[in-house]
Amino acid sequence: MTTNERGSITISPHAIASVAAKAALTSYGVVGMASKNLIDGITNAIARDPRHGVDVAVVDDEVTVDLYIIIEYGTRIASVATSVANTVEYQVEESIGLPVVAVNVHVQDLRVSDTD
Repeated sequence: MTTNERGSITISPHAIASVAAKAALTSYGVVGMASKNLIDGITNAIARDPRHGVDVAVVDDEVTVDLYIIIEYGTRIASVATSVANTVEYQVEESIGLPVVAVNVHVQDLRVSDTD
């Protein structure tokens, strides 16, 4: 939360999660977001959420992001995960203006794309 003479600005963790999800999905090798658990998967099946697969915590104006992703089979998992973490950190810091202290990438699955 930022306060100045005209008022205050509060950025919701949901807004941060939206930025992080978009950044993750546009990263090379990521084919989708995954559920972190069964309940999250059922909830997403009922109501599509653009922030699916992203958890954000903001403590003392510092952001921690947990991403649950699905990676393209055949790509280097460690390289893709590192690239996703860097991309999300950069996009969140540029868009939101708060420091990102951690981006934790959880690779939940691998997916083979159609060869046709």
